[in-house]
Amino acid sequence: MVYGALDIGGTKIAGALVDEDGHLVARAQRATPARRPAEELAAAVTAVQDELAAHPAWADLSCFGIASAGPVDAAAGTVSPVNIPAWRGFPLVELVRTHPAVPAGVRPVLVGDAVAMTAAEHWLGAARGVANALCMVVSTGVGGGLVLDGRVHGGRTGNAGHIGHITVDLDGPRCPCGAPGCVETYASGTAIAAHALALGWTAPSGVRPDAAAVAAAARGGDDRARAAFDRAARALAAAIAATAALVELDRVVIGGGVAQAADTLFAPLRRHLAHYAVLDFVRDLPVVPAALALDAGLIGAAATASATRGAGAGYAPALLP
Repeated sequence: MVYGALDIGGTKIAGALVDEDGHLVARAQRATPARRPAEELAAAVTAVQDELAAHPAWADLSCFGIASAGPVDAAAGTVSPVNIPAWRGFPLVELVRTHPAVPAGVRPVLVGDAVAMTAAEHWLGAARGVANALCMVVSTGVGGGLVLDGRVHGGRTGNAGHIGHITVDLDGPRCPCGAPGCVETYASGTAIAAHALALGWTAPSGVRPDAAAVAAAARGGDDRARAAFDRAARALAAAIAATAALVELDRVVIGGGVAQAADTLFAPLRRHLAHYAVLDFVRDLPVVPAALALDAGLIGAAATASATRGAGAGYAPALLP
């Protein structure tokens, strides 16, 4: 038995076949044509499915999970990712379901990408065994998911825990979502690179001026690059402290591309968190890197689908409906 999985974000569209122990049996990936028409985006998703369907393990497909940048509407099967303008209310579940190789009895299950990452980290990763946790994806955008009383809480629409759209600056710039001063406008990889460039940082010749390049410059001692990461860390810390005050967390797990910067991000984040999280019940909150790296969304999508469909995955009993 294998579970199909898709993880759709602003940078990449990844797909996998995942076994009952959470191991990837097959993997496929395409770049996300995020600024292109909806049809081109759909074609990239179909191409990933085509590649997976060609693998022999596809014959054992029992269910299919989709993790997508949000907002998503799990009940309607539609997505409206902030960083993918052409998809507004796009029927992603129907697109995946009607692929010729998907068995007739398999209806894909949709969840927000950060909720999927949370399911994966709670099943096999850095939040395993933790009763109350916030798991975050810091990448092209910023998302999050919650574990409450030992169970992943996806919410009515699959978007619960979307910390990237908490306002941390009342007079801040407008986020692509339309609200002012969202965490995402300060802490996403896009925001980090943009702020570093605004401060006068430039990438080395031939190097793309993205968050990874800013992180490399920060490690090399560039003050402008360090300032960009410090600003991002401060926004994350403010939002984490607010979330901890609301639901009393035991641990925060951070993954995604920007988290690969390691202490360039985590050191200022922990420093700022000590400033914001001052009440007794939120003080000294552990913040740790995700354990499953960039495949967490795929593993979590598979876990979500298996739990929802009762396919028998070991993680299934711990997932809230």
